[in-house]
Amino acid sequence: MASSSPPPPPYILVALLLVLSRLSAPSSATTPRMLSPLKTKPLVLKYHKGRLLKGNVTVNLLWYGGFSPAQRSVVADFFRSLSSPAKSSPSVASWWSTTAAYAGGPANIILGKQLVDSRYSLGKVLKNQHIVSLSSELSPSKTDSDGAINFVLTSSDVGVEGFCMSRCGSHGWSTAVRGGKGARSAYGWVGNSATQCPGQCAWPFHQPIYGPQIPPLVAPNGDMGVDGMVISLATVLAGTVTNPFDNGYFQGPGDAPLEAVSACTGMFGKGAFPGYPGVVPVDKTTGASYNAIGRSGRKYLLPAMWDPKTSTCRTAV
Repeated sequence: MASSSPPPPPYILVALLLVLSRLSAPSSATTPRMLSPLKTKPLVLKYHKGRLLKGNVTVNLLWYGGFSPAQRSVVADFFRSLSSPAKSSPSVASWWSTTAAYAGGPANIILGKQLVDSRYSLGKVLKNQHIVSLSSELSPSKTDSDGAINFVLTSSDVGVEGFCMSRCGSHGWSTAVRGGKGARSAYGWVGNSATQCPGQCAWPFHQPIYGPQIPPLVAPNGDMGVDGMVISLATVLAGTVTNPFDNGYFQGPGDAPLEAVSACTGMFGKGAFPGYPGVVPVDKTTGASYNAIGRSGRKYLLPAMWDPKTSTCRTAV
């Protein structure tokens, strides 16, 4: 059996401890490292010199599937509040006024026609071409489509291509209108996520699938799905007005752009960070959270929007 090596002399151990203590202890001749805040670059959405939707902009709605009158009222009042004189603060109109800082001046939103398709005329599973087809029903001619946005809103029992997987809503443009060469129609789509993916598309009124599991906020109109739709509608509407034909304001690739509101996702009040919506007012009676007041005192929670004047995400409060 091999014999073990003798232990090192005591003076070697003492010397080793002295060396280690010198390495771990700061030297008086060493300049201490100072921690300073990280300087982040301003968020810039480049203007690609294309046409924006400015002046009077008519918003038409097609309700696809089962929506109650109360649900339709919440959404219709949101659109009517965008260009209504602000009687209370913070207001829906003041939130929307940020779009006036984009090229071309303000966009005055007018709620136009509303159609109801409660019979699911194209079934309960829709593809992108179905959304385009349905939106064209709202603008059968070039005159109807000019300066208008046609929204298709799908109920909670309707599946839409990409819904809950990569999007909660979307917008685009098509030439599916009568009116001759070059006629373009802007459209948008938003779905009710209440039964399909509330953790993705109705946050912060539902706990998220990933990230910090903070308690969800109480929806201001008592309907998690529809109040979540309003957040998506605000996002899609702002993106459509400021980038209707893929050559307006956006950052990044044209096929996956960050737009007026999508560049500021998840921010609703001061101090917001990923997974935390920020500080917003709370209704003393209902306990509901909101940051904008609309027609007849109706309350909404609206996302932050990029402000061209400051190159920052501006919240309603």
